[in-house]
Amino acid sequence: MTAVTIIGLGEAGATYAAALTAAGHQVTGFDPVAPSTPAGVTRAATAAEACAGADIVLVLTGAAAARSVAKECLPVLEAGSCYADFTSSSPGVMQELGRLPGKADFADVAILGPVSALGEKTPLMVSGPGAQAVVNLLGPLGVDVEIAEGEPGAAMAHKLLRSVLMKGLASVVVEAVNAGKAAGLEEWIRAQIASQLAGDGQAVIDRFLTGTVKHALRRSKEMQDTASYLSDLGVPAEMTTASAAALSRMAGETVPALR
Repeated sequence: MTAVTIIGLGEAGATYAAALTAAGHQVTGFDPVAPSTPAGVTRAATAAEACAGADIVLVLTGAAAARSVAKECLPVLEAGSCYADFTSSSPGVMQELGRLPGKADFADVAILGPVSALGEKTPLMVSGPGAQAVVNLLGPLGVDVEIAEGEPGAAMAHKLLRSVLMKGLASVVVEAVNAGKAAGLEEWIRAQIASQLAGDGQAVIDRFLTGTVKHALRRSKEMQDTASYLSDLGVPAEMTTASAAALSRMAGETVPALR
């Protein structure tokens, strides 16, 4: 049995707390605002109190609280313990937190999927001196935990690069489906999106990398017209407008070389 502390008992924190309690671990939690505490979890009055005697601390707060939580909790932890930060802080902040005074091994943990859908089995990437402790705790729950080489911040660097794709793609899909719905063509645009997401992913990446730059000037004008059309439909076009601007920039960088 491991003494686990979870700071932040929102959706993600409560999910891990419940799973770890069910696995037989001793779980203590702290959250100044969460209205409920998962069954079997002891709720402490402060973050520092929650961390006293902990073998491993999982921090699942918002990124804005990462520094203050670390400064309160790290001095309480003993040698051989682990402090695992799951917040979506930047790689630079993770590096900074990893250098704070303390005896615990620091781990930078990136959540690579929606906990709301995948629960405690959401894939993770972890880096830093405490990485193996996170694997040892969560691996037996069926969690796919990948260790990233490097110091704290390496895992978050991977996550943020992934976010360029995942959050950007999600925003584009939402914009396209909303536009399709406004035009009375929702099912058609859904089928177009699905067909683009299927097939040989590497071939699609290569086609995007070569074709986008090659045809940037023409595509920029097309996306400007697309943004105007979405405006006529009454649909916000932030992603379309951004694409037009990005393509225009690429065209400006590449057209002189083609002359």
